[in-house]
Amino acid sequence: MNVPEHDLVARFDALSVRLEKAQDALGRVVFGQERVIEETLITILCGGHGLLVGTPGLAKTRLVNAIGTVLGMEAKRVQFTPDLMPSDILGTEVLDESPDGKRSFRFIEGPVFSQLLMADEINRASPRTQSALLEAMQERQVTVAGEVRKLPQPFHVLATQNPIEQEGTYPLPEAQLDRFLLQINVDQPSVDAEREMLRATTFTAQPQPDQVLGAEELMEAQELVRAMPVGDTLIDTVLKLVRTARPGGQFAEHLRWGPGPRASQAFSLALRARALLRGAPAPETEDLIALAQPILRHRIALSFAARAEGHDIDHLIDRMVEAAL
Repeated sequence: MNVPEHDLVARFDALSVRLEKAQDALGRVVFGQERVIEETLITILCGGHGLLVGTPGLAKTRLVNAIGTVLGMEAKRVQFTPDLMPSDILGTEVLDESPDGKRSFRFIEGPVFSQLLMADEINRASPRTQSALLEAMQERQVTVAGEVRKLPQPFHVLATQNPIEQEGTYPLPEAQLDRFLLQINVDQPSVDAEREMLRATTFTAQPQPDQVLGAEELMEAQELVRAMPVGDTLIDTVLKLVRTARPGGQFAEHLRWGPGPRASQAFSLALRARALLRGAPAPETEDLIALAQPILRHRIALSFAARAEGHDIDHLIDRMVEAAL
């Protein structure tokens, strides 16, 4: 993206204003989840996919629907269940017969052919069905009956997941977890936020978000994120942190497996997107600290000994960050 520096700064400033409006629009629909909204927008601005984890009833589905409206994307939703098949997501071929008796196959697109796919309760489907999204998430295409079919642009998956301890859930395979840019933990709202939610959703008609960006504008914003500079010192800190989080690093005794190169790539993009949301010209150390947990928590597995000793992944990541700084 070869653009003069003064033009880039002006575009950064204009986009920051639009993104602030997008955050406000989402905040009027999903109450008390400012961090979750920020991390979801970061995921989209990076051109990635997000995994929202939390107990039922925390407005995860509502947030994803609102994201589609605010960012002007065509959104489709799939409710994952144990009997869901890969063809229910990707699509299937059916045999048609013309009036003159000729037969031919016709492809019926599945819900994956959208700009924003909401995979609701993704860990309630079987591993076979979960893995049907792997090619779509990485390559932005699907292969059905030997034919490669391109997906719309932009294409994002926002999946919701219940805590793995709940009954009737299947852990996502490591290869699929790694394809999610961020794991966004959705916590219970504060008392004030829950009070505001009650007033807004049970006394009057529920508020609806307004569109702030279009799909073409979103793709331009994603290109602009990649044009933002990142200092060498911050990149070195990212590499030190990611390598510290791997088996063989400083915390090897606590780890069964750790993050691969996709974690470094996620940091490089997410740092810029968060800086853009803050209206800053470049990312800083505070962005790395804020993003370490959502980038690393689904890319790290604690060893049996660490779990037996009561170690927590987020707390361990905090210690890794302290060691890397």
